[in-house]
Amino acid sequence: MMGLFTKGRPRGPSSAADKVPEDTNPDDTSILDEDEGSIILSLISQLRVGMDLSKVTFPTFVLEPRSMLERITDFMAHPDLIFGSEQCADPEERFIRVLQYYLAGWHVKPKGVKKPYNPVLGEFFRCRYDYSNGTQGFYIAEQVSHHPPISAFYYISPANKICIVGELRPKSKFLGNSVSTTMEGENRVTLMGHPEDGEYVVTMPNMYARGILFGKMVLELGDTCTARNDAHDLQADIEFKTKGFFSGTYNAIAGRVKHGLTELGEVSGKWSSLMEFKIAKTGEKRTLFDVQKDGDHVAPKWVAPEDEQEQFESRRLWRDLTNAIVTKDMDAATEAKGAVENAQRELRATGVQHTTRFFELRDNRWIPRIHQLPQDPQEATEAVQAWIWSRSSEGSNPPSP
Repeated sequence: MMGLFTKGRPRGPSSAADKVPEDTNPDDTSILDEDEGSIILSLISQLRVGMDLSKVTFPTFVLEPRSMLERITDFMAHPDLIFGSEQCADPEERFIRVLQYYLAGWHVKPKGVKKPYNPVLGEFFRCRYDYSNGTQGFYIAEQVSHHPPISAFYYISPANKICIVGELRPKSKFLGNSVSTTMEGENRVTLMGHPEDGEYVVTMPNMYARGILFGKMVLELGDTCTARNDAHDLQADIEFKTKGFFSGTYNAIAGRVKHGLTELGEVSGKWSSLMEFKIAKTGEKRTLFDVQKDGDHVAPKWVAPEDEQEQFESRRLWRDLTNAIVTKDMDAATEAKGAVENAQRELRATGVQHTTRFFELRDNRWIPRIHQLPQDPQEATEAVQAWIWSRSSEGSNPPSP
C-alpha cells in the first residue's frame, strides 16, 4: 500500500498531536521525521487529485522490504483452515471454509503504512511450504505485465487437494488527503476433491492510506469484496468498513452469506482481531478467525538462498534495496532501487518482445503453463516441483524435499 504521511513533523516527546488515532492498532500507523516529511511535501506538490500513481516514483522509506509477488503469499498463511475441505459433504460448509481461509490472510502485514516493491516485468517469486502433516504446498508468482501492472500467481498442494490461481491488478490514485489502491483481479480457489464445485471466485477490497496531508497516517481496507461459487449458487458480500470522520471504528467488516435467495448467516468483526459467522437458522456464532489466538500460527515458507536464485527472482533482484532498507541507509536504498528500475528501462529500450515464463493469457485470464497433473498426489507434487524449479538459461536447481 502507498506509504505517505503528513507535513514534516520531527519525532520527539509525544504530544496529543502525535498519538495513534483512537481505536486503531499502533502497527497500522506511521510517523515520519522532519526530513522524510519534507520529501513527502515535495512529492505531494507534484500530484493532482485523481492522478494515476502507477508512474510516480515514491521515496524508499515508505517501502516494505519485499516484493508484491512475495506479499501475495500472506493469503496462504493459514492453510489449516481449508485443508480437509474435500471431506465436507455439505457445499455450504465448504464455502464457509474457503471464506475463512481468505479472510484470515488480511491480518498479516508489516508495521506502519508501507508498500511492497512494484515488481518489474519478468520478475518472479517462488517458494515451497512444508506442512506439519507431512505434505507440501508450492507457490509461483510472476509479473506478466508492467503497464498496466499485473501479477499472476499460482498455489497448489496436491496432497491437500487445494489449488489457487489468480491475478492482481492494482491501480493507485491520489485523493487529496489519502491515496487509494483499487485491487482489481480475483482469486480462483479449486477444491480438487470436489471437481463438481468448480471455482470459488473471490475479489479483494481496496486499500487506503489516510492522513497524508493532515492527521495521522492510517492504513485501511475499504469497500466490498465478494466470494461466490456459481455451481452451488453461493455468495458472500463482505464490506470492509472505513472509519467515518466522526463515528465508526477501524478494521471492521460486515457481510451476508446467501444460498440463492436464502440467507445463511452474517459475517461480523474486525479483520485485525476477531471475525465471526452468525448462523441465520439458529442464531449461534462460530469463529471464522481469531488473530490473537491463531494469528502467529503462520505457515513457514522455504525460499532458496539468494545466491542460488536466478537473476529475476524477487529476493535476489531486490537484494541491495532490501539490505539498505533493513540497515536504514536511505541513500543506498535509493541508489539500489534506481539501479533495478534503470536496468528495466534499458531492457525495454531494446525493443525485444517479452515472453512470460510461468503463465499464459487465455480467455482474458492468466493461467499457469502447467495444465494436466497426474491424479496421484505424490506424482503431482513431483511434477509441480519440477515445473516451478525448471531450469532457465541461467540454471536453477529444484529444492530438495
